[in-house]
Amino acid sequence: MTSVRPLSGVRTVTFERFAAGPYGSMLLANLGAEVIKVENRAAGGDLSRFAAPDKVGDADSTCFEYFNLGKRSVALDLAQASDRARFERLVATSIGPQRACGSLRRPRGFYSS
Repeated sequence: MTSVRPLSGVRTVTFERFAAGPYGSMLLANLGAEVIKVENRAAGGDLSRFAAPDKVGDADSTCFEYFNLGKRSVALDLAQASDRARFERLVATSIGPQRACGSLRRPRGFYSS
């Protein structure tokens, strides 16, 4: 039996840290959305990667792994022109939850809190 995921075909780009944002976008991913998390390359990525108490091997914390399940990630420094251009290309091909519902449209993209 094949399950239909209601957000299949929806791509959303997120900036998020710690529990609330990552949890919400994890739910979007579970419903089929392609979630691309933008991490701050200048700061070394999402700070929750280093959260105690447990690590997955020598890499990320279990907290980070749990809340980022099903997501893609890209590390960008938006102060750099090349990374800003990559970010703008991602946003140009994305549909956020508000745009998918037809509300909260802004000329330079969409915003969610």
